[in-house]
Amino acid sequence: MNDRAVRPAERPAPGSPRRRLQAVPDAAPRRRPRLGYAIVAFAGAVAIAVAQMSLSVLTTQSSYELANLNQERREASLQAQELRDEVAGLSSPQYLAANAAVMGMVIDGAPSFLRLSDGKIIGDSAAAGAASTVDAAKRGAVGNALLERRPLTTDPKATIEGKKEEPAKAAPQEKPEAELPPPLTEGLPSPTTR
Repeated sequence: MNDRAVRPAERPAPGSPRRRLQAVPDAAPRRRPRLGYAIVAFAGAVAIAVAQMSLSVLTTQSSYELANLNQERREASLQAQELRDEVAGLSSPQYLAANAAVMGMVIDGAPSFLRLSDGKIIGDSAAAGAASTVDAAKRGAVGNALLERRPLTTDPKATIEGKKEEPAKAAPQEKPEAELPPPLTEGLPSPTTR
């Protein structure tokens, strides 16, 4: 199309100003980025990296502390179980009967009862003999592994099985030397075959 040839439909109306083409002004020259913005951006990136590393170190440290606390809890629960077993052994009927026998208490075969309403004694009213009619520590007693080596509270040299004999102090025996395997000379040892 020609600039001068204008179509009739595009003709401006009478009295309207004509359009003129104008050149666009040049773009403003680009300014150099300021050094301050670069420093702020770099400092922000460094701060984020330091914060991330710090959180990672704290998380790792916390996991080690948690593992240590879990180990302490397991050890404490094992120790509590050992103490419960010890209490169960010390409160067992065998242990109480053995301590009572060492103190001279006896079990009478024919028990007597005191009726509180009228104060009457029911049963044999005679005193128990010097020897116990029931041997609670030996005959018919159920073995208790918790009490095998436990000394009695009334006699530290005695156990529930009876008096411990003090072993005579003997000279320490020398341990026989274990047979050592043959020395390695070349490669792995192999059995001798014929």
